[in-house]
Amino acid sequence: MTRPIPTEINLHQKSRQLVVVFDDGTRYEFSCEFLRVYSPSAEVRGHGVGNAVLQLGKENVNITAIEPVGNYAVKLVFDDGHDSGLYSWEYLYKIGVDQTSLWQAYLNTLEQAGHTRQTAGY
Repeated sequence: MTRPIPTEINLHQKSRQLVVVFDDGTRYEFSCEFLRVYSPSAEVRGHGVGNAVLQLGKENVNITAIEPVGNYAVKLVFDDGHDSGLYSWEYLYKIGVDQTSLWQAYLNTLEQAGHTRQTAGY
């Protein structure tokens, strides 16, 4: 099985959406908030199982830059200063496939921790 490779990556800063189109024709629209709370960085994911840091107050975060990393990833720079996650093509595809369940898991975790989002939808 070949690994999916993006053919287009378009940032829509006004709507805070990143659109990624892969070479198999699959298209994913990610909110900047979703990408921020699911950053693959150790700062967010932690350094081991169960060490993830719940991301709060990211409803209005935006991406200020997209930097290519070789032929396998991009580094997203967020306006809250976060810039340490490398989003590989494989990771972007996986979170695209699982976006609905991942978002619900995030909302559930927020609720269990006694937090709510400040804006509706994503």
